[in-house]
Amino acid sequence: MSPWLIDGIVIAAYFVVVISIGLYKGRGDRTMEGFAIGDRNIPWWAVLASLLAAEISAATFLGSPGEGYGLRNFTYLQLAIGTILGRIIVSYVFIKPYYDYRVVSIYQYLLVRFGVGTRNAASAVFLITRALASGTRLYVAAIILLLGFEMFFGVKPTATQELAIYVGSLTAVTVLTAIYTALGGIKAVVWTDLIQASIMFGSMGFAIWFLLHQIGGWSHAQMLLTQPRDLAVFDSGLTPGVGLWQNVKHVLETEYTLWAAFFASTFTTMATHGTDQDMVQRMLTAKDHHRSRLALISSGLMDIPINFTFLLIGILLWVFYQTHPDPNLPEKNPHVFAYYILHALPIGVRGLLVAGLFATAMGSLSTALNALATSFTEDWYQPYIRPNATASEVLKAARWGTVFFAVILILIGSGTAWIVISDPHARIIPIVLGVFGYTYGSLLGVFLCGMLTQSRGNNRGNLIAMISGFLVVAVLSGLLNTTLTSVGLPVLKFSWLPEIEFPWRIPFGTVVTFAIAALFRTPESQIEAAREHVRRAA
Repeated sequence: MSPWLIDGIVIAAYFVVVISIGLYKGRGDRTMEGFAIGDRNIPWWAVLASLLAAEISAATFLGSPGEGYGLRNFTYLQLAIGTILGRIIVSYVFIKPYYDYRVVSIYQYLLVRFGVGTRNAASAVFLITRALASGTRLYVAAIILLLGFEMFFGVKPTATQELAIYVGSLTAVTVLTAIYTALGGIKAVVWTDLIQASIMFGSMGFAIWFLLHQIGGWSHAQMLLTQPRDLAVFDSGLTPGVGLWQNVKHVLETEYTLWAAFFASTFTTMATHGTDQDMVQRMLTAKDHHRSRLALISSGLMDIPINFTFLLIGILLWVFYQTHPDPNLPEKNPHVFAYYILHALPIGVRGLLVAGLFATAMGSLSTALNALATSFTEDWYQPYIRPNATASEVLKAARWGTVFFAVILILIGSGTAWIVISDPHARIIPIVLGVFGYTYGSLLGVFLCGMLTQSRGNNRGNLIAMISGFLVVAVLSGLLNTTLTSVGLPVLKFSWLPEIEFPWRIPFGTVVTFAIAALFRTPESQIEAAREHVRRAA
């Protein structure tokens, strides 16, 4: 039997099992609560697995080893400190109000707390940003097929062939994922996430064991890792002998430092896990806020060993290719792990690792599709398109919304693939994290204003605050000048300002948004309406 056929059977079996389980677990939904939050009846450990599967996309599966391979250290791991701190804050500040308000879309909280304008603005930001963020990382799973083409035919694909491979594979993965997500809802998402997370963790463990076996053990790896920053975990980002402002600028212009770990990563996690329907929706499937809190904090604690494992794979890959030089090794760091899977792993196991890569892609994709469809249905379809829709009509709209957003993500993923083909030096992690960095600070600032105060913020003030937060980040990140340059306009010269790296975008946007929103007072009628809503929901 052909080795490729064996691997193909393994991959096909994975798809059959996942889709079958998804359709089986999601059967019988008749209401939007069942479709979107599983009637709040999913075990906390399944919610935990779903959170991990949603967080670890194909971009992480290849991008994090790419960071380890390129940097040969664990400085990216520092950000896990903030992910734990951020999850703790979300657990004790955000989760209970969502349960108290009995929301399906978390932007309904803003509707009750502030009014229609804030809900609409936040929901629109989520829909646009989540579609862009999920779409931009969708092409990543196709990298391994691209390298497989080169391995099978013995020639590098042309730019046109490369784009065709990307578009064809991301379309296939999206269509298959959309089938069980549209029909099975959040139950299908959570239970398939559990399977996908198990395959992914098994794949990672085998990759490390096999790499250590091939390079002669960890002691041999340490002999080659002799540079000062090799295997480093912490980086203060400070330079002795320079002024305070120069050090501040350097920290803000550096991706992975202790300052980013404690502050920037904390804000980023609060935004992604507290104000993003994609992540929060699966937390709301737990029976109560206590179990939801347990799942969320546990996922933060597991982030450290998971990210350590991904980075270790990248470092071991660097050692492997120092001792086993390969002239055909890809130039792009994120492609190296995919290349290794295809060229160095045994038959069958290679198919399992490929399935693991697709598992990460489908896990994060299914959650995005379900969250986008839920937010659209709850925040736009019911209030504006069909206010008198029956329960079955709402559920049908959510399923068709899943299909609609699947098409949108395919288009965005195809565009991203074209950009990556045009720019061979593009790095996956900063691209993915950078997309929502411009807008999620505004989301987090408004949510914090609602949850940390009882009488501050209103629709008009919140809109001004959100726009201001976005503009500040656009200036400090260089986006504004890049945009001005692209249309032939003169740039704004602020040479004394830092050009902040992607981990710092959300903190700056959050602080500006919160500070401005808090200047405006909530109308007494809105405060009383919110109290009455909570009393009725109790």
